[in-house]
Amino acid sequence: MKYINANEILPENLIVEIQKYIQGETLYIPKPEKERRKWGTSSGGRQLLDRRNAAIRNSFISGSSIHQLAEEYYLSTETIKKIVYSHKK
Repeated sequence: MKYINANEILPENLIVEIQKYIQGETLYIPKPEKERRKWGTSSGGRQLLDRRNAAIRNSFISGSSIHQLAEEYYLSTETIKKIVYSHKK
C-alpha cells in the first residue's frame, strides 16, 4: 500500500467534504468487496496449501495417525486435527 496525496488525484470539492470528517491523517480507502482477492490467489500459495491439506486428509483416511501426519508435515497435532476434521473436500 503506498501513500498518495489526495490533492493530486481528488477533486477539490471532494477534499473539502472529506476534511469535514478527518484532517491531516492517513485514511485507508478499501477496494470494493467484489474486487478483493482471497489470500494466496495471486501467488498460488492457497493452491499449494489446498493440495497439501488434501494429501493430509487422504493419508488420514488411508490409516495414518494424527501424530504421524504431524511429524511428516512438520505441523502441530492440533493443526492436523483441524485439517482432517474439516468438511472441506
